Order: sequence, then structure tokens, then C-alpha cells
Amino acid sequence: MTTTPEQAVPQHGPADGAPEGPARTDPDLPPDAGGSGGGAGGGAPRAGHGGGPAPVPPREIPRWMRWVVVPLLVLVPLGYVLISAAQSRGAGADAQKAAAARHLTWVVPSELQRRIYQVPIPDRTVHDGFLETNSWDTSTLYCQFTTTSGGLDTFLAGLGTSRAALKEGKLAISDQQAAQVDWNFHVPGHYWSGMSTHQVGDKPDHDITVDLTHPDTPVVYVVSTVNFQHGFGGG
Repeated sequence: MTTTPEQAVPQHGPADGAPEGPARTDPDLPPDAGGSGGGAGGGAPRAGHGGGPAPVPPREIPRWMRWVVVPLLVLVPLGYVLISAAQSRGAGADAQKAAAARHLTWVVPSELQRRIYQVPIPDRTVHDGFLETNSWDTSTLYCQFTTTSGGLDTFLAGLGTSRAALKEGKLAISDQQAAQVDWNFHVPGHYWSGMSTHQVGDKPDHDITVDLTHPDTPVVYVVSTVNFQHGFGGG
């Protein structure tokens, strides 16, 4: 009697009631891979060295970011340098303006200034110029004008004095005062006369120097100073 291959190899399942043997596992998989408790995902991810997650490789900086960041690192400090340079130039310009403000303004002082500083400039004067300076305790008006012989007498009379009060050769305006407006009273060949007036209280004091080199067209230089301390018992 001949048999077929199917009859030669009988297939038997586990005996009823006999425990099944352990399932075969792949040596390349972790112990819980493919087990009944692994779930649909095939188990937990592999652990790295030391039991933590595997290190993530560093991301490469995008090229567009390098094109943006690198120019900014160069341009921002350069911008600060340019701004500082502009500010330095501005400070120099301000200093030049301040220096220019120390020169005379070539017009007649206003009526209010003439009244405050009691400088009665006569009519028909020429080459009029003035500079006013102020500090916390004093205000000063520097003034010059060219007038006639009669105009000089009118000016002095307005101050309550006369030509007789002028002292020949006297430079009533000090070198320090003259330096404020670039006056030079040491020019050879000029004939100078001067006088000073002092008033009690907060009324202005006057230092006057007159260039009488040309008697018909005298040049008058006046420094009128209001000292506010005089109003507090000063003399």
C-alpha cells in the first residue's frame, strides 16, 4: 500500500490541555518586540547610551539665515560708528556756532536793550554792533558805534555826564572784557579816552572807551553790566 506525502507527515497540534512552548523570537529584535504586549507600534523606541534617548544630530543653519545674520553682524556696529561720527561733527558745529555767537551783531541794539542797559545811542550813528551775554548773576551788553562830535556829547549827556569826565589815555574797558568781542585797544597811533560809571542797586555800571583818533567821527565802545547781586544789599 502506497502513501501520499500528506499521509506521511501527519500534522498534530498541541495536545489538549498541554501548555504551549515559548514563542520563537528574532535574536536581532529587543526582547519585547513582536510580543503580545508590544502593541501595534512594535514596542518602545531604542534607548541610547546611558539609558536616555538617542542624541539628535545638530541641524545645519539654513543658507538664507546665514545671508541675513552675517550682514547684520557687520552693518549694525558700522551704523553705530557712523552715528557717533555724525554726533561728533554735530558737536563741533555747535561749538563753532557758540564761538560765532561771541562776535558782535552789526545792528543797533533794540530799544528794550538800550533801556535796560541805559545805553542812549544817539541818532545817525554808523558801524553799530552789540553782543549781550547773560549769567546767573550778571547781564552784560557790549556795544560800539561811530558818531559825530555832537553825537558823543549827546550820548554822554544821556548818561548824566559830559566830555570833561573822559580821561585821556584811559582804557576803561579791560583786556578781559575786550577779548569777549575781539576789541583791540592797543593799536599804535590811536588816541583813547575813557571813563567808568558806577550806580547803586541793580542799575547798570558803564565802562566806556572812546577812540578820538578822528575827533569828528569818534568811535564809542561801551560795556554796560547789570549785577543782580547789587539788588541784595550790594553796592
